[in-house]
Amino acid sequence: MPMRRIRHRVAFIAVVAAVAAAILFWPATESAQAFPPTPKQTVLNYLRSISGNHIVSGQHNKEPASAPGQYTQQVKDVTGQYPGLWGGDLMFGATDVANRQRVIDQAKTEWANGSLVSLTWHVCPPTGGSTCAFEGGVKSNITNAEFSQILAEGSVLNNAWKRRLDEVVPYLQQLRNAGVPVLFRPLHEMNESWNWWGNRPGSNGSARLYQITRDYLAGTKGLDNLIWVWNVQDNPAGGWGDYYPGNQYVDVVSLDVWYKSHPSSADYQQMRTIAGTKPMAIAEIGKMPTAALLDSQTRWAWFMMWSEHLRGNNTNAEIQAAYFHPRVLNQGEVVLP
Repeated sequence: MPMRRIRHRVAFIAVVAAVAAAILFWPATESAQAFPPTPKQTVLNYLRSISGNHIVSGQHNKEPASAPGQYTQQVKDVTGQYPGLWGGDLMFGATDVANRQRVIDQAKTEWANGSLVSLTWHVCPPTGGSTCAFEGGVKSNITNAEFSQILAEGSVLNNAWKRRLDEVVPYLQQLRNAGVPVLFRPLHEMNESWNWWGNRPGSNGSARLYQITRDYLAGTKGLDNLIWVWNVQDNPAGGWGDYYPGNQYVDVVSLDVWYKSHPSSADYQQMRTIAGTKPMAIAEIGKMPTAALLDSQTRWAWFMMWSEHLRGNNTNAEIQAAYFHPRVLNQGEVVLP
């Protein structure tokens, strides 16, 4: 074999070896932080492990469903960091419902990138159609007789509620099949009267609808990837425990903070009493947590800033201060065992 060809072959082999070595020893970056398919218990264990020590940053992304990452990108623009938790919504309006697949695709992407996934659902009442307006739809009142019928097994409205749940089952199944645990927050702010499902305390009220919803989705439909997040708003009327469906139905206890900028110490203690040893979260907030809040109320496992309030209600300095607080965990810092 001519010497020139031998030299070329040796050089080629050396290049291949160098490339292989580079791939093998490539520094661990974002790909090393990506989450593999994971059972929901792993996420729950993680949330328990950080309670009292750290808190995961979160950002909600509301409509349009065609742009389900727009507000998390704004966080990146301001801080250089992505949130440790991505929040999305299964939506209610016709155009957004038609784009639910984009929300699910974004959830898969966020999980693969190393962020926890949370889904809310502003659901239309079973007394009407699958899609609706917010005013007069999600934000509406139904009669006590209608609500009682939704709770009555086998009734027309009870069956209509289960068919409404069926509409999102194929999307939630995609996440289950992909091994993505979902912090699922249905029937949120159930102690409030703005929504059709709320403001019904007691065992045959809003809490019973939550029980029926979990029994159907987790039991009948086998969606064992859903982490059930129970939620109330910081309504000063108190009595939040009157809406609690029971420990066997709740994985995480959460509070939405809208009556004031941050949860008061009394709010925090009321939630601790309800939660017991379960993880706690600030599921919606409009003002970035301050250092004083983060250092004094240490049991919160995550906070989730509400969409347009990110920039509409916070300065860049306030956003940056929260994201760079030593207790706050952003994307890449959330490490599942």
